[in-house]
Amino acid sequence: MQKKIRVLFVCLGNICRSPAAEGALKNLVAQKNLQHLFHIDSCGTAAYHIGELPNANTRKIAKGKGITLDHRARQFEKADFDNFDYILAMDQSNYNDVLALATSQEHKQKVFKFRHFDQQHQNMDVPDPYFGGLDGFVEVQEIVERTSQGFLQHIHAKQEL
Repeated sequence: MQKKIRVLFVCLGNICRSPAAEGALKNLVAQKNLQHLFHIDSCGTAAYHIGELPNANTRKIAKGKGITLDHRARQFEKADFDNFDYILAMDQSNYNDVLALATSQEHKQKVFKFRHFDQQHQNMDVPDPYFGGLDGFVEVQEIVERTSQGFLQHIHAKQEL
C-alpha cells in the first residue's frame, strides 16, 4: 500500500485562506479519484479561532464551487513537522512563523509558500480577505483552486502519484 502524501495548509487564524486551500485541494483530488493517496489538513499560526468553523464568507464562496468546508480551526504545533510531508504557508509572515519553529533542516525542507506552485504568480502571498469584502474571498478561492492544480502537477512531476 502506498504511503499517503500528507499536506498541511497554514494561515494566521485557520478560518479563511488555509481552510479554503484545504477544501480546494481535497475537491481537486476527489475529482481525480486520488483521495486514497492524500491526507489534507489546515491550521493557523495563531490561536485566535481554535475550534471555530471557517469564516462564513469562506464557506459561502467554497459552497458555490461545490465544496463543503467543515474543518475546525486549530493551531500549528511542532509535531506537524513530523506528521506532514508538505507544509504550505499562505504568506511570508506565516512562512516565517512556521520556519521559526523548525528544529532541523528536514523540517525546513517541508515548508513552502503555497503560491510557489501558482504558475501565474510564483512566490507571492495569498491575500488575507478577513477585513475586506466578499470580492476578497472570491479572489482567494480562485487563487487556491489554481494553485492546488499547480501543486498537484508538482506532486505528479516528482512521481509521488
